[in-house]
Amino acid sequence: MTYLITFIVFISTMLLFGALLYHVLLRKRVLMERLERLFPEQKLKKASPVESGTWAYKLSRIGETIKLPEREHSKYTKFLVAAGYKKETVYAFFGGKILLAGLLPLLYFAFIAGPQQSYFSSEAMLIMAGCAIGGYLLPSYWLYAKKRNRQTLIFHTLPDLLDLMTVCVEAGLSMDAALIRTTETPQFDQDPLAKEIRVVAMETRAGKPRIEALKDMAERTMVDDVRSFTTMLVQTEKFGTSLSQAMRTYADSLRTKRRQIAEEAAAKTTIKMIFPLVLFIFPALLVVILGPALIQIGKIFK
Repeated sequence: MTYLITFIVFISTMLLFGALLYHVLLRKRVLMERLERLFPEQKLKKASPVESGTWAYKLSRIGETIKLPEREHSKYTKFLVAAGYKKETVYAFFGGKILLAGLLPLLYFAFIAGPQQSYFSSEAMLIMAGCAIGGYLLPSYWLYAKKRNRQTLIFHTLPDLLDLMTVCVEAGLSMDAALIRTTETPQFDQDPLAKEIRVVAMETRAGKPRIEALKDMAERTMVDDVRSFTTMLVQTEKFGTSLSQAMRTYADSLRTKRRQIAEEAAAKTTIKMIFPLVLFIFPALLVVILGPALIQIGKIFK
């Protein structure tokens, strides 16, 4: 009987939550249809990057209901682009935050609070509030981790790509041809930096200045070393210095920086090993070494 009541309460809550979402989305759709009838020459509906009927489309419709400040909206858009996603997916990201914020408390209410019959206790309400807050913040932490991992991969790949570009330039290719030839290497087929360079090559072919395309790449990746690389190219073209020599020098400096970061991480391992040794290794050693002695001492005093 208890499980039946819990199931009924869970289904009722889910239906109520779905009805509220449907009411909000339906009201917005009716408003958009009225505006389209008033202004038929203007395309008021935003172009969706996903097909209608998919989960991403539904999450985008839910995310469009969030009204965040322009600064926060721009920040999440930049983070999504830096993580390797299109900027149009920001609404699906917001929809995922709303969905998790509503789903996690319902799961706790159905599977933990329900069987224990603690529906409206203070402890259950606090845990449900914590689940809602955690569900809302969880996609943000996932996005930060995704962005950081992609930036780290770009940082470690940049010196190797610069070496290949230097070889191509010294072989007589132009800078644009060197960018295209570098990205065609099978080693960097799925590399995020190679994908960004392909975008730069396509923008350059379309007529965009190469320096502006590289600056846009630096803004998309949000990596300081890519910005420094773009600045180096600007200064090289401005002062007429050797492009191959500048790229070789910059690649060596990046490789030195990468080695210093690895040495710093290796030096930190000594400090990080203290806590596992004290908590897990030393107690086991003490038991093995002092255990027999304590047993013998106990036999003496019997």
